[in-house]
Amino acid sequence: MEPHRLTREQARRVIVRAQLLEADRPGDVVEVAEQIGAIKIDPTAVIAPSEQAIPWARIGWGYEPGQLTKAVEDDRHLFEYAGSFHPASMLPAMRVRMRMRPVRESTAAWLEANSAFRADVLARLRADGPLLAADIPDTAAVPAGNDSGWYSDNQVPRMLDLLERLGEVAVVGRAGRLRRWDVAERARGPEPADLTYDEAGAILDERRLQGAGLARQKSSWSGVGMAGEPAVVEGSTWKWRVDPRVLEAIDDDPGGRVAILNPYDGMLFDRPRLIEAFDFTYKLEQFVPKAQRVYGYFAHPILCGDRFIGLLDAALDKPKENLVVASLHELVPWENEEREMVEAEIRDLAEWLGVPVRGLD
Repeated sequence: MEPHRLTREQARRVIVRAQLLEADRPGDVVEVAEQIGAIKIDPTAVIAPSEQAIPWARIGWGYEPGQLTKAVEDDRHLFEYAGSFHPASMLPAMRVRMRMRPVRESTAAWLEANSAFRADVLARLRADGPLLAADIPDTAAVPAGNDSGWYSDNQVPRMLDLLERLGEVAVVGRAGRLRRWDVAERARGPEPADLTYDEAGAILDERRLQGAGLARQKSSWSGVGMAGEPAVVEGSTWKWRVDPRVLEAIDDDPGGRVAILNPYDGMLFDRPRLIEAFDFTYKLEQFVPKAQRVYGYFAHPILCGDRFIGLLDAALDKPKENLVVASLHELVPWENEEREMVEAEIRDLAEWLGVPVRGLD
Protein backbone atom coordinates (compact mmCIF):
# COMPACT_ATOMS: atom_id res chain seq x y z
CA MET A 1 0.00 0.00 0.00
CA GLU A 2 1.02 3.64 -0.45
CA PRO A 3 2.89 4.78 2.67
CA HIS A 4 1.51 7.45 4.96
CA ARG A 5 3.46 10.70 4.64
CA LEU A 6 4.16 12.45 7.91
CA THR A 7 5.84 15.70 8.79
CA ARG A 8 8.35 15.55 11.61
CA GLU A 9 5.85 17.26 13.91
CA GLN A 10 3.20 14.67 13.05
CA ALA A 11 5.71 11.88 13.65
CA ARG A 12 6.52 13.24 17.09
CA ARG A 13 2.84 13.64 17.95
CA VAL A 14 2.12 10.05 16.93
CA ILE A 15 4.84 8.82 19.30
CA VAL A 16 3.76 11.08 22.16
CA ARG A 17 0.13 10.05 21.73
CA ALA A 18 0.96 6.34 21.66
CA GLN A 19 2.94 6.78 24.88
CA LEU A 20 0.00 8.50 26.63
CA LEU A 21 1.99 11.70 27.19
CA GLU A 22 -0.50 14.16 25.71
CA ALA A 23 -2.67 16.47 27.78
CA ASP A 24 -5.46 13.87 27.95
CA ARG A 25 -4.38 11.52 30.74
CA PRO A 26 -5.24 7.82 31.16
CA GLY A 27 -7.39 6.71 34.06
CA ASP A 28 -5.35 4.01 35.79
CA VAL A 29 -2.22 1.90 35.70
CA VAL A 30 -3.91 -0.98 33.84
CA GLU A 31 -4.87 1.40 31.03
CA VAL A 32 -1.26 2.60 30.89
CA ALA A 33 0.16 -0.93 30.67
CA GLU A 34 -2.43 -2.02 28.08
CA GLN A 35 -1.38 0.83 25.81
CA ILE A 36 2.39 1.03 26.23
CA GLY A 37 2.89 -2.72 26.75
CA ALA A 38 5.53 -2.68 29.50
CA ILE A 39 6.31 -0.79 32.70
CA LYS A 40 9.98 -1.20 33.53
CA ILE A 41 10.98 -2.31 37.03
CA ASP A 42 14.25 -0.95 38.39
CA PRO A 43 15.53 -0.54 41.96
CA THR A 44 17.26 2.78 41.25
CA ALA A 45 15.08 5.28 43.09
CA VAL A 46 16.89 8.60 42.84
CA ILE A 47 13.48 10.29 42.75
CA ALA A 48 11.08 7.32 42.57
CA PRO A 49 11.37 3.73 41.28
CA SER A 50 10.72 3.47 37.57
CA GLU A 51 7.66 1.24 38.03
CA GLN A 52 6.05 4.07 40.01
CA ALA A 53 7.44 7.05 38.07
CA ILE A 54 6.28 5.70 34.69
CA PRO A 55 2.56 5.51 35.61
CA TRP A 56 2.73 8.84 37.45
CA ALA A 57 4.20 10.61 34.41
CA ARG A 58 1.08 9.60 32.51
CA ILE A 59 -1.73 9.52 35.08
CA GLY A 60 -0.63 12.28 37.43
CA TRP A 61 -2.64 12.83 40.59
CA GLY A 62 -5.00 9.95 39.85
CA TYR A 63 -2.19 7.47 40.49
CA GLU A 64 -1.24 5.97 43.85
CA PRO A 65 1.56 3.38 44.25
CA GLY A 66 -0.77 0.81 45.78
CA GLN A 67 -2.70 0.62 42.51
CA LEU A 68 0.18 -1.21 40.86
CA THR A 69 0.44 -3.86 43.57
CA LYS A 70 -3.31 -4.42 43.48
CA ALA A 71 -3.33 -4.76 39.68
CA VAL A 72 -0.50 -7.31 39.81
CA GLU A 73 -1.07 -9.38 42.94
CA ASP A 74 -4.82 -9.11 43.62
CA ASP A 75 -6.61 -8.47 40.33
CA ARG A 76 -4.01 -10.17 38.09
CA HIS A 77 -4.61 -7.59 35.37
CA LEU A 78 -0.82 -7.21 35.07
CA PHE A 79 2.00 -9.72 35.42
CA GLU A 80 5.74 -9.44 35.95
CA TYR A 81 8.16 -10.86 33.41
CA ALA A 82 11.84 -10.18 32.71
CA GLY A 83 12.00 -6.98 34.70
CA SER A 84 8.77 -5.34 33.55
CA PHE A 85 5.05 -5.40 34.25
CA HIS A 86 2.90 -6.34 31.25
CA PRO A 87 -0.86 -6.46 30.70
CA ALA A 88 -2.47 -9.88 31.05
CA SER A 89 -3.81 -9.57 27.51
CA MET A 90 -0.25 -10.10 26.21
CA LEU A 91 0.38 -13.26 28.22
CA PRO A 92 -0.91 -15.91 25.76
CA ALA A 93 1.34 -14.73 22.92
CA MET A 94 4.28 -14.17 25.25
CA ARG A 95 3.99 -17.68 26.72
CA VAL A 96 4.17 -19.24 23.25
CA ARG A 97 7.34 -17.29 22.54
CA MET A 98 8.82 -18.19 25.94
CA ARG A 99 8.24 -21.89 25.41
CA MET A 100 10.00 -21.87 22.03
CA ARG A 101 12.67 -19.33 22.92
CA PRO A 102 16.10 -20.24 21.50
CA VAL A 103 19.02 -20.03 23.92
CA ARG A 104 22.69 -19.43 23.31
CA GLU A 105 24.97 -22.43 23.08
CA SER A 106 26.75 -21.54 26.33
CA THR A 107 23.41 -21.19 28.16
CA ALA A 108 22.14 -24.49 26.78
CA ALA A 109 25.36 -26.18 27.93
CA TRP A 110 24.98 -24.71 31.45
CA LEU A 111 21.38 -25.89 31.68
CA GLU A 112 22.38 -29.36 30.48
CA ALA A 113 25.19 -29.58 33.04
CA ASN A 114 22.73 -28.52 35.74
CA SER A 115 19.72 -30.62 34.67
CA ALA A 116 19.40 -32.09 38.19
CA PHE A 117 19.57 -28.59 39.71
CA ARG A 118 16.88 -27.42 37.29
CA ALA A 119 14.67 -30.34 38.34
CA ASP A 120 15.35 -29.59 42.04
CA VAL A 121 14.25 -25.96 41.65
CA LEU A 122 11.04 -26.91 39.85
CA ALA A 123 10.24 -29.68 42.35
CA ARG A 124 10.76 -27.35 45.32
CA LEU A 125 8.46 -24.74 43.80
CA ARG A 126 5.78 -27.33 42.98
CA ALA A 127 5.87 -28.62 46.53
CA ASP A 128 6.22 -25.41 48.52
CA GLY A 129 5.80 -22.38 46.20
CA PRO A 130 5.50 -19.49 46.04
CA LEU A 131 9.00 -18.99 47.41
CA LEU A 132 11.77 -16.42 47.50
CA ALA A 133 15.05 -17.36 45.81
CA ALA A 134 16.64 -17.54 49.28
CA ASP A 135 14.21 -20.35 50.23
CA ILE A 136 15.51 -22.65 47.45
CA PRO A 137 18.73 -24.65 47.98
CA ASP A 138 21.58 -24.18 45.53
CA THR A 139 22.35 -27.67 44.20
CA ALA A 140 24.13 -26.53 41.05
CA ALA A 141 26.77 -28.89 39.77
CA VAL A 142 28.47 -26.29 37.58
CA PRO A 143 28.58 -22.55 38.39
CA ALA A 144 28.07 -20.07 35.59
CA GLY A 145 30.51 -17.32 34.71
CA ASN A 146 29.82 -13.95 36.28
CA ASP A 147 31.86 -11.49 34.24
CA SER A 148 29.11 -8.86 34.53
CA GLY A 149 29.08 -9.03 38.32
CA TRP A 150 25.29 -9.09 38.19
CA TYR A 151 24.87 -12.37 40.10
CA SER A 152 26.25 -13.63 43.41
CA ASP A 153 27.89 -17.03 43.78
CA ASN A 154 24.46 -18.51 44.55
CA GLN A 155 23.19 -20.06 41.31
CA VAL A 156 19.46 -20.07 42.24
CA PRO A 157 18.66 -16.53 41.02
CA ARG A 158 20.38 -17.24 37.70
CA MET A 159 18.45 -20.49 37.24
CA LEU A 160 15.15 -18.80 38.13
CA ASP A 161 15.79 -15.99 35.64
CA LEU A 162 16.52 -18.50 32.88
CA LEU A 163 13.49 -20.64 33.68
CA GLU A 164 11.33 -17.52 33.70
CA ARG A 165 12.47 -16.63 30.19
CA LEU A 166 11.69 -20.19 29.10
CA GLY A 167 8.21 -19.99 30.61
CA GLU A 168 8.73 -22.66 33.29
CA VAL A 169 8.52 -20.41 36.38
CA ALA A 170 6.89 -17.05 37.07
CA VAL A 171 7.09 -14.16 39.48
CA VAL A 172 3.80 -14.00 41.40
CA GLY A 173 4.51 -11.16 43.82
CA ARG A 174 7.14 -9.37 45.82
CA ALA A 175 8.32 -9.01 49.39
CA GLY A 176 9.75 -5.52 49.18
CA ARG A 177 12.20 -5.72 46.26
CA LEU A 178 12.49 -9.53 46.49
CA ARG A 179 10.55 -11.64 43.98
CA ARG A 180 8.25 -14.52 44.94
CA TRP A 181 8.47 -17.41 42.49
CA ASP A 182 6.15 -20.25 41.52
CA VAL A 183 5.87 -22.80 38.72
CA ALA A 184 4.27 -21.32 35.63
CA GLU A 185 1.45 -23.85 35.33
CA ARG A 186 0.10 -22.85 38.75
CA ALA A 187 0.78 -19.14 38.36
CA ARG A 188 -0.41 -18.75 34.78
CA GLY A 189 -2.75 -21.69 34.16
CA PRO A 190 -2.61 -23.92 31.06
CA GLU A 191 -0.54 -22.75 28.11
CA PRO A 192 -2.37 -21.61 24.97
CA ALA A 193 -2.61 -24.32 22.34
CA ASP A 194 -4.03 -22.36 19.41
CA LEU A 195 -1.12 -20.05 18.56
CA THR A 196 1.96 -20.85 16.50
CA TYR A 197 5.33 -19.26 17.20
CA ASP A 198 4.98 -16.96 14.17
CA GLU A 199 1.39 -16.00 15.01
CA ALA A 200 2.42 -15.10 18.54
CA GLY A 201 5.31 -13.04 17.15
CA ALA A 202 2.97 -11.11 14.86
CA ILE A 203 0.67 -10.33 17.80
CA LEU A 204 3.59 -9.05 19.85
CA ASP A 205 4.85 -6.95 16.92
CA GLU A 206 1.41 -5.30 16.82
CA ARG A 207 1.53 -4.63 20.56
CA ARG A 208 5.03 -3.13 20.31
CA LEU A 209 3.86 -0.84 17.53
CA GLN A 210 0.80 0.12 19.56
CA GLY A 211 3.04 1.35 22.36
CA ALA A 212 5.53 2.97 20.00
CA GLY A 213 3.07 4.60 17.59
CA LEU A 214 5.83 4.88 15.01
CA ALA A 215 8.81 2.52 14.74
CA ARG A 216 11.21 0.92 12.33
CA GLN A 217 10.36 -2.30 10.59
CA LYS A 218 13.75 -3.77 11.52
CA SER A 219 15.64 -2.59 14.58
CA SER A 220 17.54 -4.16 17.44
CA TRP A 221 15.96 -1.48 19.64
CA SER A 222 12.26 -1.81 18.81
CA GLY A 223 11.66 -3.47 15.46
CA VAL A 224 7.99 -4.20 14.73
CA GLY A 225 8.22 -6.29 11.56
CA MET A 226 5.23 -5.83 9.26
CA ALA A 227 2.88 -4.61 11.96
CA GLY A 228 0.74 -1.57 11.14
CA GLU A 229 1.16 0.29 7.88
CA PRO A 230 4.16 1.80 6.04
CA ALA A 231 5.05 5.43 6.61
CA VAL A 232 7.49 8.01 5.33
CA VAL A 233 8.68 10.76 7.64
CA GLU A 234 9.85 14.10 6.29
CA GLY A 235 13.65 14.21 6.11
CA SER A 236 14.12 10.59 7.18
CA THR A 237 15.35 7.69 5.06
CA TRP A 238 14.18 5.06 7.54
CA LYS A 239 11.53 2.45 6.70
CA TRP A 240 8.86 3.28 9.25
CA ARG A 241 5.72 1.44 10.36
CA VAL A 242 2.87 3.40 11.91
CA ASP A 243 -0.13 2.36 13.98
CA PRO A 244 -3.10 3.52 11.86
CA ARG A 245 -5.31 3.86 14.95
CA VAL A 246 -3.13 6.70 16.18
CA LEU A 247 -3.22 8.36 12.77
CA GLU A 248 -7.03 8.42 12.81
CA ALA A 249 -6.96 11.11 15.48
CA ILE A 250 -3.74 12.91 14.52
CA ASP A 251 -5.57 16.17 13.80
CA ASP A 252 -7.57 15.97 17.03
CA ASP A 253 -4.88 17.59 19.15
CA PRO A 254 -5.74 17.83 22.87
CA GLY A 255 -2.66 20.01 23.45
CA GLY A 256 0.68 19.33 25.02
CA ARG A 257 1.94 19.28 28.57
CA VAL A 258 5.14 18.78 30.50
CA ALA A 259 6.20 15.26 31.45
CA ILE A 260 9.24 14.41 33.57
CA LEU A 261 10.44 10.99 32.44
CA ASN A 262 12.32 8.43 34.49
CA PRO A 263 15.50 7.36 32.62
CA TYR A 264 14.05 3.85 32.26
CA ASP A 265 10.79 5.06 30.73
CA GLY A 266 9.90 3.17 27.55
CA MET A 267 9.56 6.50 25.72
CA LEU A 268 13.36 6.75 25.94
CA PHE A 269 14.30 3.16 25.14
CA ASP A 270 14.86 3.53 21.38
CA ARG A 271 17.77 5.99 21.45
CA PRO A 272 18.19 6.16 17.64
CA ARG A 273 14.49 7.00 17.26
CA LEU A 274 14.88 9.83 19.79
CA ILE A 275 17.57 11.32 17.58
CA GLU A 276 15.76 10.74 14.30
CA ALA A 277 12.30 11.97 15.35
CA PHE A 278 13.02 14.39 18.22
CA ASP A 279 16.61 15.48 17.50
CA PHE A 280 17.31 14.47 21.10
CA THR A 281 20.46 12.61 22.10
CA TYR A 282 20.10 11.06 25.53
CA LYS A 283 22.82 9.29 27.48
CA LEU A 284 22.16 8.01 30.96
CA GLU A 285 25.16 9.06 33.03
CA GLN A 286 24.52 6.64 35.89
CA PHE A 287 27.59 4.60 34.93
CA VAL A 288 29.72 7.52 33.73
CA PRO A 289 32.55 8.66 36.04
CA LYS A 290 31.42 11.66 38.06
CA ALA A 291 34.00 14.01 36.57
CA GLN A 292 32.72 13.23 33.06
CA ARG A 293 29.02 13.80 33.72
CA VAL A 294 27.32 16.68 31.95
CA TYR A 295 23.72 16.52 33.19
CA GLY A 296 23.91 14.44 36.36
CA TYR A 297 23.92 10.89 37.72
CA PHE A 298 20.25 10.14 36.92
CA ALA A 299 18.96 13.13 34.97
CA HIS A 300 15.29 12.91 33.98
CA PRO A 301 14.45 14.15 30.46
CA ILE A 302 11.75 16.84 30.28
CA LEU A 303 9.19 16.54 27.50
CA CYS A 304 7.15 19.65 26.68
CA GLY A 305 4.44 18.92 24.13
CA ASP A 306 6.32 17.01 21.44
CA ARG A 307 9.82 18.39 22.16
CA PHE A 308 12.50 17.45 24.66
CA ILE A 309 13.48 20.79 26.14
CA GLY A 310 15.65 19.91 29.11
CA LEU A 311 16.81 17.56 31.84
CA LEU A 312 16.11 17.56 35.55
CA ASP A 313 18.97 16.63 37.89
CA ALA A 314 17.22 16.07 41.20
CA ALA A 315 17.11 13.55 44.03
CA LEU A 316 14.84 12.64 46.90
CA ASP A 317 16.66 13.37 50.17
CA LYS A 318 14.92 10.84 52.40
CA PRO A 319 16.57 11.78 55.72
CA LYS A 320 15.67 15.45 55.28
CA GLU A 321 12.41 14.70 53.40
CA ASN A 322 13.06 17.04 50.48
CA LEU A 323 13.13 16.78 46.72
CA VAL A 324 16.44 18.51 46.03
CA VAL A 325 16.85 20.07 42.58
CA ALA A 326 20.56 20.23 41.77
CA SER A 327 20.17 21.58 38.21
CA LEU A 328 17.62 22.29 35.52
CA HIS A 329 19.36 21.97 32.18
CA GLU A 330 17.85 23.82 29.21
CA LEU A 331 18.47 22.08 25.89
CA VAL A 332 16.90 25.06 24.15
CA PRO A 333 16.19 28.49 25.63
CA TRP A 334 12.93 28.30 27.60
CA GLU A 335 10.13 30.76 27.30
CA ASN A 336 8.60 32.02 30.55
CA GLU A 337 5.51 29.85 30.07
CA GLU A 338 7.63 26.75 29.55
CA ARG A 339 9.65 27.43 32.69
CA GLU A 340 6.46 27.92 34.69
CA MET A 341 5.07 24.62 33.36
CA VAL A 342 8.27 22.74 34.17
CA GLU A 343 8.48 24.16 37.69
CA ALA A 344 4.80 23.40 38.30
CA GLU A 345 5.36 19.79 37.23
CA ILE A 346 8.35 19.48 39.58
CA ARG A 347 6.26 20.83 42.46
CA ASP A 348 3.47 18.40 41.60
CA LEU A 349 6.00 15.57 41.59
CA ALA A 350 7.30 16.60 45.01
CA GLU A 351 3.79 16.87 46.40
CA TRP A 352 2.97 13.41 45.05
CA LEU A 353 6.09 12.15 46.87
CA GLY A 354 4.87 13.93 49.99
CA VAL A 355 7.86 16.28 50.36
CA PRO A 356 8.68 19.95 49.68
CA VAL A 357 11.00 21.09 46.87
CA ARG A 358 14.39 22.61 47.61
CA GLY A 359 16.50 24.31 44.95
CA LEU A 360 13.91 25.71 42.54
CA ASP A 361 13.98 29.26 43.86
